[in-house]
Amino acid sequence: MPRVRRCKYLGCHAFAVMPNHYCQTHISHEQEYLDRRNKYHESKQTRWKYNHVTRYRNSTKAKQNKFYHTRVWKNLRKVVLQRDYHLCRYCLKGTGTIVDHIVPVEFDINQIDNVNNLVTCCRDCHAKKTRWEQKYYGTGLHNQIKPVPEITDIKTISKLMNVPDGYEKPLEQFNF
Repeated sequence: MPRVRRCKYLGCHAFAVMPNHYCQTHISHEQEYLDRRNKYHESKQTRWKYNHVTRYRNSTKAKQNKFYHTRVWKNLRKVVLQRDYHLCRYCLKGTGTIVDHIVPVEFDINQIDNVNNLVTCCRDCHAKKTRWEQKYYGTGLHNQIKPVPEITDIKTISKLMNVPDGYEKPLEQFNF
């Protein structure tokens, strides 16, 4: 006797012959289901590669990421979130759940545990700032660190990271 399981179609209680997930009536949904499963599986593999390979691509990045699992970082994170009242310091609107380095750690590793170099930010602002840091400082994978001055003023960073692509303001307009 062949192995069977319940049909995955909502409300259908017929049996599907394995390896199928749908009965003969709903077999047309099988390929769509398999595509969804494969898409999830591929994203899971990409996530694993990022978390286990890309993140630890060199000794500096490995040291940096190891720091984020220490008690020191967890205490610093709590202090910064309480200090900023969980409010995003860049947009001043969103609820901040991310603690971000004003000057990126890749640019200046000595400020990794400096509480004055940390701010609370929301997910959207963190993504914008990361893209801006990659352009300005040259941080990120496959980039070279640029010899540029550090920008520590949060309002200036907020203005610079919200400049539309293709439009570059001269940095002389901002006071550092």
